[in-house]
Amino acid sequence: MGNCRKVLLMLLLLVVVVASVGAYEGDRRRAEVEEEEEEERGEGRFLLHDSKEIVRTDAGVMRVVGRGGFSGGVSMFQSPMHIGFITMEPNSLFIPQYLDAHLTLFVRRGETRIGHIYKDDFAERRLKEGDVYTIRAGSAFYLVNPAEGQRLHIICSISTSSSLGLYGFQSFFIGGGIYPTSILGGFDQLTLSTAFNVSSEEVSEILTRQFSGAIVPLNTTHSPTPSIWANFLNLEQHQRLDHLKRIAYLEEDASLEEEDEEREQPTWSLRKFLNDLFGDGGNKRKGGRGDEGLRGRGKGPDSYNLFDRKPDYKNDYGWSFALDQSEYSPLKHCDIGVYLVNLSAGAMLAPHINPTATEYGIVLRGSGSIQIVYPNGTLAMNAIVNEGDVFWVPRYFPFCQIASRTGPFEFFGFTTAARKNRPQFLVGQNSILQSMRGPEFAAAFGVSEERLLRILDAQREAVILPSASIAPSEPMDPREEEGERGGKVPKVIKSLGNDMIMGFA
Repeated sequence: MGNCRKVLLMLLLLVVVVASVGAYEGDRRRAEVEEEEEEERGEGRFLLHDSKEIVRTDAGVMRVVGRGGFSGGVSMFQSPMHIGFITMEPNSLFIPQYLDAHLTLFVRRGETRIGHIYKDDFAERRLKEGDVYTIRAGSAFYLVNPAEGQRLHIICSISTSSSLGLYGFQSFFIGGGIYPTSILGGFDQLTLSTAFNVSSEEVSEILTRQFSGAIVPLNTTHSPTPSIWANFLNLEQHQRLDHLKRIAYLEEDASLEEEDEEREQPTWSLRKFLNDLFGDGGNKRKGGRGDEGLRGRGKGPDSYNLFDRKPDYKNDYGWSFALDQSEYSPLKHCDIGVYLVNLSAGAMLAPHINPTATEYGIVLRGSGSIQIVYPNGTLAMNAIVNEGDVFWVPRYFPFCQIASRTGPFEFFGFTTAARKNRPQFLVGQNSILQSMRGPEFAAAFGVSEERLLRILDAQREAVILPSASIAPSEPMDPREEEGERGGKVPKVIKSLGNDMIMGFA
């Protein structure tokens, strides 16, 4: 009797184990099928839905989206750019630093004040919504959200062409201490005290007071640390220049035993630096910051506002424009272009290729679909994208964007070339098929020339085409009001979300 009971228990245990293994295998297989389906649609290759949070404090967040290549490892199609999203709370500072990558900023919401070194001089600019501004690799800079009641949201391109790593970039914090660590902290105390001509205790003080992170509040009621940076921002312009330049020079030269006396540099005292930057009163501006309304000071370039210009192309179905170095020369230093496209409900940006650049896009508003084609003529991706999604299209790959029929579709982005991109359209009145029409193309398609001409002439529009029957979402007349929605656009990928684009709220 006892043996029978043991056998029954063993059988029951075996059944449970088999059922568990079967359930696990079923879940694993379903996950594999979903992954295979996503791979077939190409979403894992061209939709950048993996983000990395590189800064988070109570005063702000920075996340970066990018990839080294296709899923499954390194491929011949490497991504030479990361897309960054910065959110800063009111009255906060992104502390002084420099990158081993070129930075191009686009102010999505709010206003910011940016200070940086430009050709060995200090420049400060106030940027508003829609402004574009560039910071070259190795140039020290800081960002301030001076507003009392509005968050700052910035989208930026981070070009890795000059970075130390193949797929990433590095921040070198000039300011800092315990967290983040200042680059000065890497030198030994004797070297720093000799270079600064102060005691080791004074050096230790400057390198241990910061512990609030890379984005700090400027409101002195929270902690003693923010007052350090508040004092820094209240210094005169030439003093801030001295501090940023001198610390950068020190990082380069502190390992030398003797200072080169022939270097043409203004004299500078760390005691004055410590007193001004860390002292109780600091050297504040008399009468407050009366220059807050100014667009900028110093020799740096002006910003360029995307919303203050007319579209390069516009018709009844949408508009678009591209910004290159011919209109905004600072872009040539980063070798980056900028574009903005708005499609009305159901409209299509005609199939085209970029002959000179890889393109990155961020959906600012609405939803739509993106189709990308491999060089061998097969579909690489056909995916629905929503607000907050990030995509990229390799150079030479044919692609098109189609707005959903529920409302307008707006996307902003960067290209990896500052010169004019001159996209080549494959369909429409200004397409290369129209320009090169003749018996050669007819023979290439295997149809008569008359037949080919009838097909080519059927489309009367160019660049942005009328409502497409393949536009995503449920059936809806595109002539209806933009605010009316005929159905919910299905989400087929992991979106970065509204907070990602608008600032990780």
